[in-house]
Amino acid sequence: MNEVEGKVLNMYDKSRPVEEDLFETSHVNQVAWTLAVLFGGLVIWLMIALVNAENQRYALVTKKCADPLFKGEIDQQCLVMVQSRDHWWEHLGYAMTHVRQTALKK
Repeated sequence: MNEVEGKVLNMYDKSRPVEEDLFETSHVNQVAWTLAVLFGGLVIWLMIALVNAENQRYALVTKKCADPLFKGEIDQQCLVMVQSRDHWWEHLGYAMTHVRQTALKK
């Protein structure tokens, strides 16, 4: 093998991939990401439950679900389907800012 062939082979040898870097390894902590996703899902679930509870509470306060046949009674079907405010975020905002007030009434 002459010098020119040696330079050509050396040039192509440098273009080969490094076998240690060929298979990438991830250093992401899978447990931490799993816990973050689970806690995020839990927070969203609790927000949905809070919005539903505040929707029903406000419907009871404004007497939107009074039973038309029996005075003083509550229409349970209405309570499940009622939309007491225009948007869900209004329920969430009220419930988040009035936590202490409703807890003291008990």
